[in-house]
Amino acid sequence: MADKKKDYKERLLNAFPESLKQDAIVVIDILPLDNCMVKLCDGETHKVDNLIHSSTITVQLNGKLLIIPYRLYFNEPDKEKEDKLTEKQKTILNCIYLRHHNGFLRQERLERLADSKEYWVIPFTFQLLGEYVFEILEVLEKHVNEKNIENYIRYKLENPRCFQQTESRMISYWNEYYRRPLFPKLKDYIGKKLIDRIKQQKTTA
Repeated sequence: MADKKKDYKERLLNAFPESLKQDAIVVIDILPLDNCMVKLCDGETHKVDNLIHSSTITVQLNGKLLIIPYRLYFNEPDKEKEDKLTEKQKTILNCIYLRHHNGFLRQERLERLADSKEYWVIPFTFQLLGEYVFEILEVLEKHVNEKNIENYIRYKLENPRCFQQTESRMISYWNEYYRRPLFPKLKDYIGKKLIDRIKQQKTTA
């Protein structure tokens, strides 16, 4: 278990810029990575062999590669430990849980990031544009605003392939879950509006 926990820590560290390493270590140290009994979406507790899915998302941030886990399964940390984190560390923690398997938890953690203007948050929030959970997109709409739209544009320019893949995934989920009967026209779907908001803006850089 010790080797697996070490592997988990290394993989989570790879999801953040080197400049955040010390803060990320503090955050990762309060995660329950030694507890394989996890409450899953069915409301029941199950033994999970791998708390971090093997699939990853590789992106560029300021010219450096970040490797972000596709899905996480570990529980939330102890609240008292979380409350002792700095604001930056809490932001890192919230980003980590945006990759959690539980959509309700992803939504809750995203709401805590609504006012964040940090560029390194974007790789985590951007992935949610391709999610099927409508309520998450509603929260995300508050984040893709005039205060940080430049960050999303910058991220799109750094990661054109990722942007295209996310847009395609968004369209697929619209077609599968929301085209009938809610949004017959793609242009009326919130995911499409958010993607277009980023595409239509011109960077001032």
